[in-house]
Amino acid sequence: MEVVRAALEQGAQAHGFEADLWTLERVGIVVERATGVVLSRASVWRLLTGRLGWGLQRPERRAVERDESEIARSVAHEWPRIKKGR
Repeated sequence: MEVVRAALEQGAQAHGFEADLWTLERVGIVVERATGVVLSRASVWRLLTGRLGWGLQRPERRAVERDESEIARSVAHEWPRIKKGR
């Protein structure tokens, strides 16, 4: 278990994946490389949630270019002007 945990904690990119995002398929590949054991997707899920205590996480769907200060400025200054024009 510790070999698998250490491998997963290195991140997906350390194992040759383009994005640093874990999927059940990717975890299964890393488990197979580290231990030689082939697991089904259901077994990978049980390994992650049961044995390792990991949970489901989804990436936030926000643009990388998002500028919070510009959004705040727009809400404070532009939106009242737009709303008043109705």
